[in-house]
Amino acid sequence: MSETTVLRASRRTWAGLALLTLPMVMLSTDLTVLFFAMPAISTDLSPGPTQALWIVHVYGFLIAGLLISMGRLGDRIGPRKLLLVGAAAFGVLAVLAAFSTSATMLVVIRALLGIAGATLMPSLFSLLRVMFTDEKQRRLAIAIMMSAFSVGGAAGPLLGGVLLEFFWWGSVFLVNVPFMVLLVAVGPWLLPERSDLESARLDVASVLLSVAGMLAVVYGLQEIAADTDSGAGTAWLHLAIMAAGAGLLAWFVRRQGRLRDPLFDLSLLRDRRIAAPLTSVLLVGIGLVGTYYLLTQFLQGVAGLSALHAAYWTLPYVAANIAGFLAAPALAGRIRPAIIATGGTAIGALGLGLTAVATSASSSIPSIMGLFAVAAVGQGMAFALLSDMIISSAPAERAGSAAAAQEVSGELGTAAGIAIGGAIGLLVYRTQLARTMPDGVPDSERESALNGIHTVPSEGADDLLRAAQDAFAAGVATFAWVAAALMAVSAIFLGWTLVRAPRQPAPVRRR
Repeated sequence: MSETTVLRASRRTWAGLALLTLPMVMLSTDLTVLFFAMPAISTDLSPGPTQALWIVHVYGFLIAGLLISMGRLGDRIGPRKLLLVGAAAFGVLAVLAAFSTSATMLVVIRALLGIAGATLMPSLFSLLRVMFTDEKQRRLAIAIMMSAFSVGGAAGPLLGGVLLEFFWWGSVFLVNVPFMVLLVAVGPWLLPERSDLESARLDVASVLLSVAGMLAVVYGLQEIAADTDSGAGTAWLHLAIMAAGAGLLAWFVRRQGRLRDPLFDLSLLRDRRIAAPLTSVLLVGIGLVGTYYLLTQFLQGVAGLSALHAAYWTLPYVAANIAGFLAAPALAGRIRPAIIATGGTAIGALGLGLTAVATSASSSIPSIMGLFAVAAVGQGMAFALLSDMIISSAPAERAGSAAAAQEVSGELGTAAGIAIGGAIGLLVYRTQLARTMPDGVPDSERESALNGIHTVPSEGADDLLRAAQDAFAAGVATFAWVAAALMAVSAIFLGWTLVRAPRQPAPVRRR
C-alpha cells in the first residue's frame, strides 16, 4: 500500500485500538496509585527518606529520560515488536515489585519498570499512524487513547484506596498484570507492524546524553518541589543539577546536528505544525498539572477530606477532560483543527482564571472543582488535536520519534508543573502566614506551620489553622493565575503560528 493510500479502519483495527488502550490505562494508573500505598510500604519495608522518594519518582524519571531513545528504537525494530517486548517485561517486573522484600529491591525494580514503561508510549502512538490512515478516524483514535490515559489517572487513587482497604500494598502492582498478559497474547494477531523501518544504527552516546540530561533536569525539578515542601533549603544544589542536565541536553542537540543518522531528527522541529504543538503541550502541562497538584492538597489540607474522598472530587475534572478529548474530532470535521486547538487553550485559560477567582478557604468545593473542570474541557479539546498534529505532520519513518517528543514534552510539563506549582504555592503560603499568624504561637508550632499546611496542629490551635488555610488557599489562587497566563500565552502562540500563518506544505519524505 502506498503512503498516500487512505483506507477506512476495519473492525479488527478498532479492536486493536481497544487493545492499545490497556497499556495507556495501566501507565497512568501506575503513576497515581502508588501515592496511597506509600504509608503501607513504609511500614513494611522501612525505607529511608531518600529511598521513599526514589520509590515514588524513579519510575517517572526513567520514562522521561528514555522516551526519545525508545521512540527511535521503535523506528528501527518496529513499534509492535518493541511494544510487546516492553509489555512482557513490565508484567514480570510488576510481579517482582509486588513481592519486594526490601526498599532497595523495590527502588531497583521501579527503575526497571520505568525502562519497560518507556517502550510503550512511543510505540502506541506510532502504531496509530499505521492503523488509521483516514485523518478523521485517526483523530478519534487519538482522542480515545488520551481519554484512556485520563481514565487511568482517575482510577489510580480510587483503585488504590479500594485495594489497600482489603489487600496488602503489593496488590497495587499486580492489578496491571492481566492487562499485560492480554496485550502480549492478542497483540501479534490484532496489531500491524510498520513496513517502513529505519536501518540506521542506534547511537549509544546520544542515548546516554539524552537519558542523563533528561534525568538531571527532571530530578532537579522534582527535588526542588520536595525540598520546598520540607524546607530543606538545598534548592541551589538542585538548580545546579538542572543546569548540568540542560548542558548535557545542549550537547545532545549539537551532536544530533552532526550525525548522519541522529537519535532524534531535529528537522522535525523546523515544521511549525510540530514545533508549535510541542511547545503548547509543555506550557499547558505546567499550568494544568501544577494547579491540579495544589488542588489535591487543598482538598485534604484545607477542606479536610480523606485521600479517597478528595479523589472523588477530581472526577468532574476527569469527566470534563474526556468530554473535551471526544468532542474535538467531531468539531474538526467542520472547523480547522488549529482553530479548535487554539480555542481549547483559550477556554482552558478562562477556566483557570475563574478557578483563581473562586478559590478561598471558605469557598465551596463544588464551585472550585466545577470551574476547574472548564479548564479540563479546553485542555482535552486542545490536546486531542495537538497530538494528531505532531504525529500526522511527521514523516512516516519518523513517527516514533515524533510521538516520543510529544511524550517528553508532556513529562516535562508534568514535572515542571509540580515543581513550579509547589514552589509558588508554598512561597505565597509562607509569606502570608508569617504576616497573619496569631500572637502567642509557640516557636515549635510556628516553624512547623510554616513548613506546610499538613504540619499545622489540627487541634487546640483553631486560629492558627484558619490562618494557615487562608494562606494555602491564597497560594493555590496565585498559581492558578500563573497557569491561566501560561494557557493564554499558549493560545496566542498557536493562533499566531498555526491559524494566522498560511498553511505549510508537507515535509519531504526521507528515504
